[in-house]
Amino acid sequence: MNIDIRKSIMANFNHSEEQEIEEAIESSIQDKEEITLPGLGVFFEILWQASSKEEQEQIVKVLKKNLS
Repeated sequence: MNIDIRKSIMANFNHSEEQEIEEAIESSIQDKEEITLPGLGVFFEILWQASSKEEQEQIVKVLKKNLS
């Protein structure tokens, strides 16, 4: 069986309200379960692709700062 995780996650949240998406993110982070990491990865991919070069640079700076 071949499952496209990106398409599945995007379809699951396609008609979600902003609050539902925020709650899903917060819940995924709080639960600390490995199974939620692909979903967060898809959200990050969407964020990254929709960001300007300057926003991407800021994201990288925030990540770098908090990985140290």
